[in-house]
Amino acid sequence: MDQKHILVIRMSAMGDVAMTVPVIKTLIAQHPNIKITLVSKGFLKPLFDDIEQVTFFTADVKGKHRGFKGIYKLYKELKSLNFDAVADLHNVLRSKLLRTLFKLDGTKVAFINKGRAEKKALTSLKNKVFKPLTSTHQRYADVFALLGYSVDLEKPSLKNKEILTDDLKALFNYQPDEKIIGIAPFAAHEGKKYPIEQMEEVIENLSKQHKILLFGGGQEEIEALNNITQKYSNTFSVAGKIKLKQELAIISNLSLMISMDSGNGHFSALYGVPTITIWGATHPYAGFAPFHQEENCITADRTKFPLLPTSVYGNKIIPGYEDVMKTITPKSIIYKVLSTII
Repeated sequence: MDQKHILVIRMSAMGDVAMTVPVIKTLIAQHPNIKITLVSKGFLKPLFDDIEQVTFFTADVKGKHRGFKGIYKLYKELKSLNFDAVADLHNVLRSKLLRTLFKLDGTKVAFINKGRAEKKALTSLKNKVFKPLTSTHQRYADVFALLGYSVDLEKPSLKNKEILTDDLKALFNYQPDEKIIGIAPFAAHEGKKYPIEQMEEVIENLSKQHKILLFGGGQEEIEALNNITQKYSNTFSVAGKIKLKQELAIISNLSLMISMDSGNGHFSALYGVPTITIWGATHPYAGFAPFHQEENCITADRTKFPLLPTSVYGNKIIPGYEDVMKTITPKSIIYKVLSTII
């Protein structure tokens, strides 16, 4: 059986790249004759390290692969790898240029339909069409189907739990068989952040029964999380102490993850870890819920704020909607955790 080689393009963002993982793993499980070269930003390579049939190719989009000349250089570097098809899971100017170069040399190409018009209608302040849209995972799968490789996401292949090194265990005093809850309380945009005071209520309550691990990045978040660990027993922060590969190993050993509509929620879902996500200006109907975790999404109150969602990415907050997250009570999150944790 001839092995088919597919180039997959998805250069950013972190959560969107993470969402390709279960689709690609499932694709390979269901079509063992496929091998993949995935083009993305270098720091995301650990997401794919355990997938034998995936080769990671770093796109240096701020350096040698910047601009049209850089994309042409990237094309020349990739062309020698002899692809049977190209799957563009990004569909932005940079990826359009790259896939077009391959199309011109006769390579079969397919690209994602992002459903931009549907998403615009979902977040519109007038004549809103509030209905669930096709998930991003399914949109990725649809691209491979266009290339002749159907993917049944109801029979998924997930990542296996990883082994914790002694150094990682020491970070949070790991004990075998204990329940560990991960919490990633921050997000890139204000519209996706749960008020930290309310999240501290959640932490205070849950830390009485379970170990809490806090995740974040950037100096401001690191300091905020370190301050929280000083207030509550059984609470540890790993922010700023580990790299992505180690973070994934820890996440794979969690009993449950609490996340915003952000990357950490997608990381935990890759391992089948129960993942509770909290949604403010955004909404899971836009298709960005973590893989097979739709039932664990907690959304802001649309009876009080009927124009929700106001944004696909959380970067737009309309006047009067600054406090939509406050309609999600700490008690409701705690109840969901305690009724979900295994």
